[in-house]
Amino acid sequence: MLPIGLLFVSSLSTYVGIKKYKKKIGNTPSSTNTKKKIICEKGKSDKSLLTDLRHQQMLEVSSDTNTNEINEFEQETNYYLPISIIGLGLATVGTLGYPIISLLSVPVSFYVSLPIFKIAYQSLSKNRKLKVEVLDSIAFIGGIVTGYYFVTAFTCFIYYVSAKLLNKTRNNTRKTLINVFSEQPRFVWLLKNGTELEIPLSELHVGDIIVVGAGEIIPIDGIITEGMAMIDQHALTGESQSDEKIVGDQVLAATIVLMGRIYIQVKKTGSETIAAQIGEILNHTDEFELSLQTQGEQMADKTVLPTLATSALALFTLGPYSSVAVLSANFAEVIRVTTPIGMLNFLNLASKNDILIKDGRSLELLNQVDTVIFDKTGTLTLEQPHLGNIYTCNGIKENDLLTYAAAAEYKQKHPIAKAILQAASERTLNLPEIDDSQYEIGYGIKVKITDQLIRVGSIRFMEMEGIVIPAEIIMLQQSSHEQGYSTIFVAIDQQLGGMLELHPTIRPEAKNIIRQLRQRNLSIYIISGDHEHPTKQLAEKLGIDHYFANTLPQDKAQLIDQLQKEGKSVCFIGDGINDSIALKKAKVSVSLRGASTAATDTAQIILMDQTLTKLDRLFELAQHFDTNQKTGLATIFVPGVLCISGIFFLHFGILSTMILYNISAIAGVGNALLPLLNHQPSLPHSEPKTPKISMK
Repeated sequence: MLPIGLLFVSSLSTYVGIKKYKKKIGNTPSSTNTKKKIICEKGKSDKSLLTDLRHQQMLEVSSDTNTNEINEFEQETNYYLPISIIGLGLATVGTLGYPIISLLSVPVSFYVSLPIFKIAYQSLSKNRKLKVEVLDSIAFIGGIVTGYYFVTAFTCFIYYVSAKLLNKTRNNTRKTLINVFSEQPRFVWLLKNGTELEIPLSELHVGDIIVVGAGEIIPIDGIITEGMAMIDQHALTGESQSDEKIVGDQVLAATIVLMGRIYIQVKKTGSETIAAQIGEILNHTDEFELSLQTQGEQMADKTVLPTLATSALALFTLGPYSSVAVLSANFAEVIRVTTPIGMLNFLNLASKNDILIKDGRSLELLNQVDTVIFDKTGTLTLEQPHLGNIYTCNGIKENDLLTYAAAAEYKQKHPIAKAILQAASERTLNLPEIDDSQYEIGYGIKVKITDQLIRVGSIRFMEMEGIVIPAEIIMLQQSSHEQGYSTIFVAIDQQLGGMLELHPTIRPEAKNIIRQLRQRNLSIYIISGDHEHPTKQLAEKLGIDHYFANTLPQDKAQLIDQLQKEGKSVCFIGDGINDSIALKKAKVSVSLRGASTAATDTAQIILMDQTLTKLDRLFELAQHFDTNQKTGLATIFVPGVLCISGIFFLHFGILSTMILYNISAIAGVGNALLPLLNHQPSLPHSEPKTPKISMK
């Protein structure tokens, strides 16, 4: 009975932990605080089945909406499993030579079988389906009638072990609502009677005026009444180019002010904003995965009818004991146990490779994928742009212009500033120190450098300051914007010094990853809310044949739905709030750690190193998982066929069938453990070095 011991030992620490926290909190949590305690203790007790690494990764990407809430079925499993262990222990002692003790196992087995009978009844009466619980119920009755109390207790124990493991492989991140505001400010600055007052966001009303400065997130939808700002809205709209907004322009919640200071009249708050509407669409999007079974569950249910038919045949031809022997050779439970063990091992193996797979079924689905769709901005490109061309005028040299711009931006933390400072570092420019009293940030930046007034900002900022823009620079700026580039202007005293052109930065690993995916014969698309020219240009650079540009968030989901209706199986990779609906629609969804909360909440798979480097490894793991599962099924069905044949032709009894059952379980568990045994630790990921710039 080696597998019994093997399964018992592998699960015991988990169930002891369950028993402990049940004593602490009781069986029926009735308050929010109690539920939090359950979640906390569950995180501690599950470590025997799920590595600390994967558990920690899950916590790192989880939002305010808790990802580990225990559902009713899992609570029931946690309650009945320790009791089934007691019943199995009593039956085992009775089998070893104390028959009277076996009788004590009967009421215990009956008690823990009540939920099994309930599910069997519901599957037959309501769903009209034959599930494994039907087979377990009949095996229970047959075991009691024929006096094989050990078989009955063992059936109950295996049922709850498999239920526990299946709970582990199901999606741990189901939520009733994706909270797209989890990163939003909770307080805002309200302008009232000429004074700025800090009030809770929840107290804002339509028509109020709020003030938002550089580096802050806009918490509402509204109209600018005063000021000017450069706003990054790629997480919401998918546009890579930051947008300059002036009086009268609309601004949206969840976008970020990069430069400037603006007064906004509130038009929409809370659930009425565009960002919240995306969350509402996301919440009501049909999630077909919720009704999806793992291959192991499907295969186990498919064995029910053949097993019942074979048992009935044995009953009429060989008698009741042979019929019970057939039920004892029910290898569906072995499938239900070994399949999740294999899946959990692959989930842990993925974690060791910096890949967090939240839903184990994604591994099965990923092996079916034939189409990969990348979101452009933030996924194939980095948040930080890089310096492209430098256009000078009025006799200013390139390095001097860049030095002035970098010195002015030195204290700023937004992506544009970082790009300018990176370029200055690469050219080893020495930046002059600036006195704080000579440093002014408004609609742009004003700073005194060696008795010269340096202005850095947008073309509108220059016009507000009375700086004349030469016609050739205006033409270059229009051309840059058509190509999806951002532009920053630099003025020295009262004349323009030139313009810096900032290009989106393609992820350094993107080209190699695209090549690897093409070698797997996958069809690759780019989808973007950005303009057509930069999207097409990126597709050509990366060797991607298909792209969609100017795509709204809801249109992304429709395009994916359309492709899947055409017979394609889609894996979507995105990072923004605007991608969350598409992530939920795709058969498999992938995001990067550090992306928006809505994206990481929705995605089934998170690349924890914040790069695309492990994407090919992810597909490789899915392929190995499929091979492992097929091998596992073979190790189960071959002994199963031998066992049934032995009952009919060699008159095997219950003891013989249990021996073969154990052999099958040993082989199945051994196969499921192979991935971790064969695992070779990968080299640690090196962090990029921060550029250093010398100051005079």
